[in-house]
Order: sequence, then C-alpha cells, then structure tokens
Amino acid sequence: MLTVALCTLRSRWVTFVGSFVALALGVALTTVMGLALASTLHAPDRAPQRFAAAPVVVKGSDTLRVSTPHGDRVRRLDRPRALPAAVLVRLRRLGTVVEDRSFAVRARGGPGDLVGHPWSTAVFAPYELDAGRAPTADDEVVVGGAWARPGERVRTDRGTVRVVGTVAGHGFENAVFYTDRRAARMCPTSTQAVVDVEASAVRTAVGGTGAQVLTGDARRLADADPDRDGEALTATNALFGTAGGVTAFVSVFVVASTFAFSVAQRRREFGLLRTAGATPWQIRRTVFLEALLVSVLASAAGCLLGGHEAPRLAARVVDAGLAPDWFTLGDADWPYGAAFATGLFVALSGVTAASWRAGRTGPAQALREASVDTRTMTWGRWASGAALLLTAAVTCAVALLTDPADLLHRKTYVSRPMLLISAVALLAPAVVRPLTRLLAWLPARLPGAGGMLVRENAAAGVRRTAAIAAPVLVTVALTGSLLGATATLDRAKAAEIGERTTAAFVVVPASDAGFDATTLRRLRGVSGAEVSATSASAVHVLEDGVSLRRDEARAADPQLLAATTELPVVAGSVRALDDDSIVVDEEWERHTVGQRVRIWLGDGTPRTLRIVAVLRQGTGGDGVYVTPRNAPGASVDRVDVALADGADPAAVAEGLRTAVRSSDGRVLTGSQWVRASLPRTDRTTRTGLLLVLGIALLYTGVSLANTMVMATSDRVRELAVLRLAGATRWQVLRLVAAESLLVVAVGAVLGLLVAGVDLAGMWGALRVLSVRATVELPWTALGRAVGACAALAVVASVTPAWIALRRAAVGPTGVRQ
Repeated sequence: MLTVALCTLRSRWVTFVGSFVALALGVALTTVMGLALASTLHAPDRAPQRFAAAPVVVKGSDTLRVSTPHGDRVRRLDRPRALPAAVLVRLRRLGTVVEDRSFAVRARGGPGDLVGHPWSTAVFAPYELDAGRAPTADDEVVVGGAWARPGERVRTDRGTVRVVGTVAGHGFENAVFYTDRRAARMCPTSTQAVVDVEASAVRTAVGGTGAQVLTGDARRLADADPDRDGEALTATNALFGTAGGVTAFVSVFVVASTFAFSVAQRRREFGLLRTAGATPWQIRRTVFLEALLVSVLASAAGCLLGGHEAPRLAARVVDAGLAPDWFTLGDADWPYGAAFATGLFVALSGVTAASWRAGRTGPAQALREASVDTRTMTWGRWASGAALLLTAAVTCAVALLTDPADLLHRKTYVSRPMLLISAVALLAPAVVRPLTRLLAWLPARLPGAGGMLVRENAAAGVRRTAAIAAPVLVTVALTGSLLGATATLDRAKAAEIGERTTAAFVVVPASDAGFDATTLRRLRGVSGAEVSATSASAVHVLEDGVSLRRDEARAADPQLLAATTELPVVAGSVRALDDDSIVVDEEWERHTVGQRVRIWLGDGTPRTLRIVAVLRQGTGGDGVYVTPRNAPGASVDRVDVALADGADPAAVAEGLRTAVRSSDGRVLTGSQWVRASLPRTDRTTRTGLLLVLGIALLYTGVSLANTMVMATSDRVRELAVLRLAGATRWQVLRLVAAESLLVVAVGAVLGLLVAGVDLAGMWGALRVLSVRATVELPWTALGRAVGACAALAVVASVTPAWIALRRAAVGPTGVRQ
C-alpha cells in the first residue's frame, strides 16, 4: 500500500498540490498565531520613569479588595485613594516629604495630552532646565518639549500663564510644571508623595493604612498608567486569540473540503483497485497513507513559512496600532510543535470521512463514465449537518430566552457564524442542484447552448460545485457576519443615544479635566437655561457572592437629569434618586425597586444604597446613575441644557458660548451632539477584525484557486469533447469562466444566507432588549469579497483550461483533429 500511495502521489501530483498548499498555509498561519500568542504572555519589566531618582515613593491604595467565601476579589480603582492627612503628618516627622499632584492641562498650541505637576517633583525624573528658570509666581510655568519658549504667554483652560523655562522631554509624558502653591490649589489632594527616609521607617509609619511603599523597580507603579503594558498585551492576546480561532476553523474546514474533493475525483481509480482485488480496508489505508505523507511534508513547510513570516506580521500589527511599539516576537519553540501536530491532526481528521467513502467504492466504478454525481448526501452528512443546524438554533433560542445580551458580545458573534457555516457546508450538496438551476434559469433561456451547458455542468457535478463554493461560503459568511455585527450594534447604540437625548444644547469641555466650578456657575447663570451637569464615575458590585463587577456610572442631579434626558425607566422613578439611593439597569443581579444593594464607589468607599429606579438593559454600559456625592473625584464632563418656557434658543446659545469661552468649551445642539457621539467600532477593534478577516480570506482565496485548478485539470477530456463537437477555443474558455462565476454565485448566496441568519439572531436579541435597530449588512465589503472570489475563480479555471486546449484535440479513434 505504501508503494501504491507513493506512485499515486507522483502520478496525480496536481490533485495533491491543492491539499499540500491548503494544509501548508494553514500550518503557517497556526505557527504565526502561536508565536504571536507566546509573545503576549508576559509584559516587559519597565524601569521607573517619573520617579527614577526618588528614594522612596508612598502611593495611596489603588485597588479594591473584597473578601468572598471563595477568596478575595480584587479590582483596580480608576484613581488611587488620596494619602490620608495623618499619614503625611507622620511622614513629615521622619524627614522631607514632597507631595505629588497630577492634573490634565489644555493649552492653545500645545500637545493634547499635557499633564501638570508641582515643580518640586521635577527633580525625581529627573527633569533639568535647558532654558530659562524655575517658576516662582502663580502665573509662571516650565514646559517640557519645544512647543513653547521662555517669555511666551500661553492660554490654557486653567488661565493664561507665562512660560519662564523649558525642560527636555523624556518621552513618557508632556509635562507642565507650576509652583507648588498653584498646583496645590488646582489639585487639592495628593495620591502619592516622595519621602527621603529609610524605607523600613516609612513602612512603619504607613502601616495599616493601605498605602503602598515603593522602592527600586517598584517605583514604576507610581508612573501614570503603570498597567498599560499588561493591558496592551491583553488586548493583543485577545486579537491573536480570535485570529487563531478563526484561522483554525477555516483551516479544518478548507482542508477537509479539499481532501473530500480529491477523493471524490478518484472514484474510477478506486474502482480499478477494487477490481484488482483490493479490500475496502486497503483502500482506506492507502488514502490515509497519502494524507499522512502529504501532511508531514505540508506541516514541515508550513512551520518554515510561518517562522519566516511571523516577524512581518508582528511589525504590521505594531504599525497598525494593534500592539504596543515595543512588541516583538519571542523565541518560544512550542508553537512550532503545536502547529506541526495540528497540521497532522487536521489532515488526518479531514480525510477520515473521505477515506470511508473511498472504501465503499465498488468495482463497478471502474466502468463508470457518467458525470452526474449521485448519493452526494450520506446519512452521516445529513445527521452531522442537521445536528449542527439544530445546535445553532437551540443555542440562539436559549440565549434569547435567558440572556439576550450574550448574543451582543464579541466572543459570541465571532464564534456563532462558524457553527452555521459548518452546518450549511455539510448540507450544501442537497441544495446545490436546485440553487444552481435557479440562478442559471435566465442564462439558460438565452439564445445559444452556452447558458444551458453552464447550468447542466454545474448541476451535474454536485461534489465539484459544492467543493468550489465552500471557500466562497466561508468568505462571504465571515465578512457579512463579523462586519455586519459591529455595524448593527453601532446602529442600535446610535438609536439609544437619539432616544435618550432630549436636551436643546449639550456643552462639552475642551479637555479630560472637565469643567471647573467657575465655568459651571456661569453656565447655571445663563438666563432661560435649565442646566444638568453630569460626570463619569464607576461603581463596583459583588454578584453571586463571587464576581466583583465594575459598571460605568453617571453622577447627576436627579431633577435636572429628568428635564434633559429621556431614560428608559421600566420601574420606579429617577426623580427619587438621592444620596442614599441608586438607579440600576435590568442586567444587575438585584434590580427590584426598594431593594438595597451593597456597592463600592469609584474610590473604593463601601456604601449600601436603595434602588429607586430600574432602566431597560438595552445594549448595556449606560444604566447606572448616582448623585455627585457618590462619585468622589469625578469631574463634570458633560452639561445638558433644556430651554425654560418662553426662552429664546439663540439667546441661550450665545449665553452658553460666553460662559465657556474662557475654558474653550464647545456648545452643540442636541442633534449635533447625537451625530458627534454616534458609536463607531473603535479603530483598534475594527482593524483587528479586518486583520482576522484578511487572514481568513487570504487562506480561503488560495484554497479557492487550488480547488479550481484541481477541478479544471480533471476535466481535460470533457473540454476535448467540446472541441471535437465544434466549439472554438474561445467558446470553451467562456464556458469555463461562466461556470466558475455561477459556482461563485452559489457560494455567495449560501454565505449571505448564513450571515443573514446570524444577524437575525442579533436583531432578535436587540428586540428582546427593547432596542430599536435594523440589520446592517456591509454591502461594500461583501461586494469586494465576492468580486475577489470571482476573479480568482475565473483566473484559476481559465488558465489550466487554456493550457489544456493548446494541445490538439484527440478524437475517439485516436486521430488528432
């Protein structure tokens, strides 16, 4: 059998090239994803930056720790707690203490991420003056970088200041240094301080307060966003994990389809072996040996290709902003072994069903000349396809009845199409013939025999049509499902924003620092304006006694909020909100009006509040409201303005602009703010999805080309018969191209069916959540995907047909025509 397998590989190399390329490319992609995932497991250890020269740094607690029966649950707070005054007093008794303060600054002509500090902390980076002097007056500053020079006056959202000095930037921030006195007024609380005392004495002084004592490399935890590397790697890990999952699915799907088609092409060959005395088990062993030989060579080639291309992918991911600048591939070896083993497993798994079909080939197949495929749907294929389809329907129905929001999560809408694609691909042979006849109905009735021949060839070769349509099905289904899901969610969130916003005007600040008290007083003093100032905060709640969950929250005056916003209340009243209560949505475990829930505020302060209103869950993320007292440290980042009875809108708008002129705030009408706030899938998520789709579509495109070459090469005698019947070479090539386009159309229709059913489940979830939304299909992207598949199919079918037709046609008598 080994000798037969080797001879078969040598003589039918065209058939096995398709399987080899498909498997090698799949292993290469698996290798790339494995190497990338291995590189995202550990973030690099960064050295301290702002406090590189500080002896000891004391930082307020920045984590919330809640004890549960299953251990402590820990969440990082949005901002560290302020250092207690008693701790600072004890530290000053030990030695010199320099309090650190950080606050956002927006300056005309300056970088958009300016951050202010007291001048006394500059020495700890260290920052050194390269021009001018240190600030001594409240209106004097030292800036980092070259965007301003000494002597210039700069307008900021915190008043006009005079630049008296500059320092060279270190690259990790754009700093503005004020006098210590001025910084203390702008940021009254300090969350960390530098102490010039022995660390052991400092630990004794702060013991039991929850404050952290940082020395050595641990001082990096006092830098801004110390977890940024870990968070960036987590996002990159999720990206490569999703890409790896999609790649693995497409690999299995394509390889199994390719092996099945190659076995189907060899029915007469297996019939000859059976006539020569081969047993069904020997036929199966031969097919397995062929697959094993191909898979070993293809997996080895894939590992080499993946190792060569992985650094390029890493560089592209960094250039696209999907990974931090320092991200590089490591030197892990296990991805190669895993990819090689995966290639073998995929190949042998994919050939299993095909080998059993090959073993059932009877000796009579050696005499068979008919091109019409029969018994394309076995009971195993019917059972598997129906089971997958039923599983998809049941899981969707269960989710709609129990947790419809789960269908809106990225993990769900990325994985669900795979189940439907597999089901439709298994059941495709049952619908290929009627679907082909339907799509070719009009061309078949045009003058000439071309349309009829295209229809009959595609309908007769069910296995060939299904095998070629499979990659197109994957391409169209994934494109429509993934991009359509994000577009549908964006449209649903936009509808929610439009329904909730009833304000005549919305005023937004120029920086993340929000509005100061003076600007808010001016806004509230505008005649004819009912001003509702809100701020962003967070609350934490323990659900099921084990899960510490963080929710975004808005802090607002309930009476003013009700006048400017139309909230989707399903129970209770928002106007009843006070300092002892909270508004939640239906997603919370406890969401009954009158119940009391234990929560932790954004700074970790524990509170037990009464539920006074419950909001519809919707798309999530905007259903918790508290009063400003329960949002410590939160700055006002949005002001909704309603018009009093009889107020002139133009006069109110002018008054609002005057009130925010000194802080560079913007005044928008309600409709302008809704348009500006329309949710769009963030750039990172969209680019990541396009990367995943690009990888999958590249793979399916190569597979489509391989399958077309295999199918066309197997039809040399059929094309010769057409030439002998009087068809010109151009007519035969047109027929091949038209048949390819018809098969691509079959795959596109099946892919659209999958995408439509998948998005219908998401639409149903939105309707259950009472969100007004429409299904959004990415027609432009779908058109490009189908166009690319059509171009590939035509080129991959016409090229081998043209090569075959260059030879003289041979008639039945053996005489060259």
